[in-house]
Amino acid sequence: MTKHAHPKALYFLFTIEMWERFSYYGMRALLVLYMVKYLLFSTEKAGNVYGIYTGLVYLTPLIGGYIADRYLGQKICIIIGAILMMIGHFAMSISDLPFFYSALGLLIVGSGFFKPNISTMVGQLYEKNDPRRDGGFTIFYMGINLGAFLSPLICGTLGEKVSFHYGFAAAGVGMLIGLLIFMWGQNKYIKPVGNAPACEDIMLVKDHHQKTTCDLPLTKDEKQRIAVIFIMMFFCIFFWASFEQAGSSLTLFAERSTDRLIPFLNWEFPVSYFQSVNPLLIILLAPLFSKMWLDLADINKNPSLPVKFSLGLFLVAVGFVLMVIASAIAGTGKVSFLWLIGVYLFHTLGELCISPVGLSMVTKLAPLKFASLLMGTWFLSSFFANFIAGYFAGSYDNLKTTEFFLIPVVLTGISAILILFLTKLIKKWMHGVE
Repeated sequence: MTKHAHPKALYFLFTIEMWERFSYYGMRALLVLYMVKYLLFSTEKAGNVYGIYTGLVYLTPLIGGYIADRYLGQKICIIIGAILMMIGHFAMSISDLPFFYSALGLLIVGSGFFKPNISTMVGQLYEKNDPRRDGGFTIFYMGINLGAFLSPLICGTLGEKVSFHYGFAAAGVGMLIGLLIFMWGQNKYIKPVGNAPACEDIMLVKDHHQKTTCDLPLTKDEKQRIAVIFIMMFFCIFFWASFEQAGSSLTLFAERSTDRLIPFLNWEFPVSYFQSVNPLLIILLAPLFSKMWLDLADINKNPSLPVKFSLGLFLVAVGFVLMVIASAIAGTGKVSFLWLIGVYLFHTLGELCISPVGLSMVTKLAPLKFASLLMGTWFLSSFFANFIAGYFAGSYDNLKTTEFFLIPVVLTGISAILILFLTKLIKKWMHGVE
C-alpha cells in the first residue's frame, strides 16, 4: 500500500453515499413535475412546497448530529435515517395525498439522521493532520455526484415515460440498496468508527469521579476552532447562493437565450440536460483534485484552508463574468451553449475547492463531542443559501441579464478578497490544524 492510499472504508462510505444521493436526486428530479402534473398543484404552491422541503433537508442535520453525538452514535443514526428515507420514497409511490406529505416528512427527518453522520465518519478515518484527508473527502464527494448524475437518468426516465410512482419506487430501491450494503459491511470496514456517542468515546478521571468529554468545558483553542467553522460557513453562504442559480436563473438563460442545437445531429437537447454537466465534471475532476492536494502537500505547497476557499469563490466569480459577457452578446438573440458549459466548468472547479474541503475542515476542527453536531451546523450554510438563491432568482425578469449576473460577480469577488485578509487570523485560530 502506498503512502497516498486511502482507507478501504472510504470507498465503502463512498458507495453508501452514492446510493443515498441517488435516491435523493432521483426523487427531487420528479418532485415539482409530480406536484404540477399529477397532484395538480399550482406552480406557486409546488414551488413553495419544493422550497420548504429542500430547505428543511439542510436544517434537520443539526438535530441528527446532536442526537448522534449525545445519545446514539453515528452508525445507528445512519441506519435510522436510511430506513426512514427508504420508507419515504416508497410512500411517494402511493398516489394518495396524505402519503405524499407523510413521505416528505419522513425524507426530511431521515436526511437529518443520515447526512451529518456519514460525513463525520469519513473524517474519523484519518489521523489528525493527515494530508490525505482533503483528498479523501474529494473522493467521497465524487460519490455524491455519481449518484446525482445517474439518478435523473433512471428515476427521471421511469417517472416521465412510465409513471411517477415507478420513478419514486426506483429512488426507494436505491436507498434500500445503500442500507443493505451498510448493514453488510459496517463491521467489516468501519467496525471501530461511530459505534457509541462521541461523549462516551473518551473517559477522563477528575477528583475520583468519571466524567465524559461532554461534561468538560470547551478550551479556548476549541472555541476558536469552532469560530473558524462559523466564519467559513458565513462565506459559504455567498458561494452556494451564487452556485445554486444553476437550477433557476441559469436554467432560464439556457431556455431563453441559449442555442441548444447540435448542428451535425440536427437535434436540440433539452434544457434539463445542463443539470448533468456539473455532476459529470465532478466525477471527471475529483480524482485529479484529490491527487493534486496530496502532491502539493508532499512539497509543502498545499494551500491553507482560507486560500482554498478564496480560490473557490474567485472561480465562481469568473463563471459569472462569463455570464455577463454572454448576456451582453445575446441581446435579443441566442448564444452558443458552450458559454454555459464554460460557466459550469468554472463553478465546478470552485465547488471542488470549497465543498469537500469544507466537510474535511469540520472534521478537523470540531471537538470530538460536537463532531456530528457541527457537521449539521455546517449544512446550515446551504439552508440559508437556498432561500437567498430563490429570492434572488425571483428578480431575474426585473433586471437586465447583464446587471443580474454582475451581482454574484461582485458578491463572490468581495468575499474571496475578504477571506484572504482574514487568512492570518483564521490560521491562528486553527491552532496548528492543517
